[in-house]
Order: sequence, then structure tokens, then C-alpha cells
Amino acid sequence: MKEILDDVRRWREQGEQVAVATVIATRRSAPRPVGASLAVSASGQMCGSVSGGCVESDVYEHAREVLETGTPKLLSYGIADEEAWAVGLPCGGEIDVYVAESPPDFPRETLEAERAVLFSVVDGALAGRWSLSFENGDVKGDGVPDEAVAQFDELIRGGRNRLLELSDGTKVFAEWYGPPPRLLVYGAVDTAEALCRAAGLLGWHTIVADARAKFATRERIPSADELIVAWPEEALAQVAPDHQTAIVVLTHDDKFDEPALKGALETEAFYIGALGSRRNQERRRGRLLEAGVAEEELDRISGPCGLDLGADSQSETALSILAEILAVRAGRSGGPLKTAKQRIHAEV
Repeated sequence: MKEILDDVRRWREQGEQVAVATVIATRRSAPRPVGASLAVSASGQMCGSVSGGCVESDVYEHAREVLETGTPKLLSYGIADEEAWAVGLPCGGEIDVYVAESPPDFPRETLEAERAVLFSVVDGALAGRWSLSFENGDVKGDGVPDEAVAQFDELIRGGRNRLLELSDGTKVFAEWYGPPPRLLVYGAVDTAEALCRAAGLLGWHTIVADARAKFATRERIPSADELIVAWPEEALAQVAPDHQTAIVVLTHDDKFDEPALKGALETEAFYIGALGSRRNQERRRGRLLEAGVAEEELDRISGPCGLDLGADSQSETALSILAEILAVRAGRSGGPLKTAKQRIHAEV
């Protein structure tokens, strides 16, 4: 739902009621991932998508009905029946879509929160109830079962949307909200600017650090959200990488690379990558081993970083690196989709 929050907030501030339809489960080759949302205002405005166009018209009508009745709906769409002109998904997938009115202050509070989870009961006697839980312990809403809300910490750490099934069979959809993933690049070289441009298109927060003030300038790296002039240890302390942070080291200089990688391994970063030839990677690995870094820790470093795309230019190299980061974050191989056995979309 994150991509529609600004529109929902604007409509709410204009005094309009808003219904939100959210994909809560997918099966087989679904066109959009769990968490994809479509919003409809009382005046008929629409934003977002739950299927890329396959069932939007039908979902739109159900959303208008929810606004009229105040009663939420749980919809299921399967394979399209072309002969009967039934609404469905020609891709052969199946999706479950929950449609309910958006809580009045929900968009504003969620956008302003550091981390939050929206729990929505989607079936059973409590269908329609919701609870918005914040990292500081605040809870707003109308009575979602404690069994669901008790999973808040796990959901926040996982950073993924989930459909929860409680012990009594009640289903609760949990939507995770938080800051965007972060990309920390150490080394303000040309590839750093290309990486920031590419990651910015994905909505990531980008940080470039370098001890050399003449390198870490806005003129050289205009696309970075943050520029830090500091040695690796200080830069890592300022950024405090967590499990939603990827780190890429680009300096090609041992006095920067090695402390940057050693420090990165002491963080929770989900990805650590380093440029450099295979020969340089092996020499660096040997020095880090001598410095007391454990073998299994060094295995966390992806070096040379990136996927084998035949990259040549700075932009191609950045694409290769970012593609590997995305694959690692989603737990995927990074190989071609036509040979993949998993579903196309990762859960979000």
C-alpha cells in the first residue's frame, strides 16, 4: 500500500472517504505481489493497482460499494473464463483481495511513523476490525486479537507483509510500514553516482561516504540523499546499518576498503559487496583473516560484487550490483525467470 499513501492522505484531507483494496494472498503466477493496493475515493478517483489491469474494473465497483455500505469485502479472482466473459486473471494465477474503508488518520500517521504495522481482520466475526501498532508502543484501532498484535516485533524485523492465521482460524493481514531500504556506498567514485541514480528509482535512501572531501561533493554525486565526509569507522557509526541496509565498497584502496569491510561485517547489513578483481578479493580476504575476521564472516562479502551481466560502463556496473542486492534481499538466485521455479514476484 505504500505507493498509494500520499494520494489517500490527500483525499482524506479533502474530506473524502476512501476505500482501499489490498492483495492479501497470491497463488501461482499472480500479476502483482502481496501488499499491492488500489484506492478509490468517494468522488471516484482511483490510484494504484492490484492486478496490472486484469480485474481493476471489478475491484473498483466493489470499492464503491464498500464506501456506500461501510461493510468490508474479501474477493477472490482466479483464471479468466474467456468464453463466459468472467472477470479473472489470464496469467493463470489467483489472488485474494481485501477491500475496506481506510481509517481516517491512517495515511498521515503511517507516513509520519518510523515503523508501524497495520493489522486488518479480513474474515470471521471480527472482519473489518483493524489496529495500527507503532514501534514506540502506541496502538490505535478497534480490537484486533492480541495473538496477531503480539507478532509486531517479528513483523517489523522481517519487513514484509504477511497473512496471519490465528489459532481459531481467523485471518489477519499484517502490512508493514517503515523507512525505505538504505544503500550505503563507501567511495565517492563514478559508479557511486550511477548506483545512487538507479537505487533512487526504486525509492531507496542512498548514502555516499568518503574520507576524501574533494570526492564526496554534491557536484560529483548529485543523486545521493546524503553525503558523508568521514573515514569508514566514523561513517558506519553515523549510518548505523541495520537489516534493511545494503553496503557497497568501491574505493579500490586498501586503506579504505579493508576497514570499511571489517566494520560492515560488524553490522546487521543484509548485503555487503566490494568491487575489485578476483585476485584483489583473495588478497583482501587473506589480510582480513590475518586481522582476526572469521572465515564464515568473510563469506558474507560478495566480491566481486554484482551479477554476471557483462557490464562495462559505470551505469551497467551499477545495474549489475543493484540487481544482486535485490536478489539477495528477496532470497532469489538472480538467474533468468524462464528457468526459475519460484513465483515471479517476491512478497513485499
